[in-house]
Amino acid sequence: MEFRKPGPVAGWGRTPGGAYSAIIASAARAELPARLREPAYRAFARAVGADLGEAELELPAYRSFGDLFARRLRPGVRPIDPAPDAIIAPCDGVVAASGRASDGVLVQAKGHTYELVELVVDEVRAARLVGGPYTTIYLSPRDYHRVHAPEGGELLGYDYVPGALWPVNPRVAARRPRLFARNERVVIWLATARGLCAVVMIGAAGVGNIRLFGPGAPDSATLRGRGELRRIELGGVRVARGDELGAFRLGSTVVLAFEPGALRGELDCAPGDLVRFGERIGASA
Repeated sequence: MEFRKPGPVAGWGRTPGGAYSAIIASAARAELPARLREPAYRAFARAVGADLGEAELELPAYRSFGDLFARRLRPGVRPIDPAPDAIIAPCDGVVAASGRASDGVLVQAKGHTYELVELVVDEVRAARLVGGPYTTIYLSPRDYHRVHAPEGGELLGYDYVPGALWPVNPRVAARRPRLFARNERVVIWLATARGLCAVVMIGAAGVGNIRLFGPGAPDSATLRGRGELRRIELGGVRVARGDELGAFRLGSTVVLAFEPGALRGELDCAPGDLVRFGERIGASA
């Protein structure tokens, strides 16, 4: 497979946002004294509006803020849409953009676009996604931070792309060109019965690690040290709709893109919509 490789990336701490993110990552991993965990987490939840009532475990069981961010949900609190043709939201968040990748161009924010091939860094697979539906979902610190398969299929693997660690909140996205194609990211490739799907987890300032789930899947911190694009192939691994793919340590962004003809019509979400993992946002063809 041919790649358009990014330029050399220096040590993580020397990339834009890297030093700040390294400090935040260290703080997120720091284990809190057991007696302080629940009051600290509840104070955080009040400040950002997070619903900790959905957490799988009792709050003192989360040893650090990083563990809290990457928490699982309690069984049954987020049902998966049962329709056989449902395409589900892969995560919680606010829709920042939605449409079709006409001519291989995606909207980042009003007045800012970027190229699909820049995002996924694979010219052959990017060409298959040109003209297909896509959506961009911003996860704020209040949101559940795990990312799931929008549809069942074969998990082909992960592409780690080194880059900067700029903030990705809507205010920054509205003024920094090609932000999502410049930040560190992991492209998760799914082959569904109707075509190719890319789930792109984009790192950001303060996101210490992108955790990946799957056989032998490392996290972004493990891959970052070499400062180069890496592909982890997982051919033959089957995932069901709603299966976990990865998790963020803090708020970030997911770009979801489909091959033309994979869906019946458009994705049913628009900029400004609140989406929750498991709810229907489209239908497979």
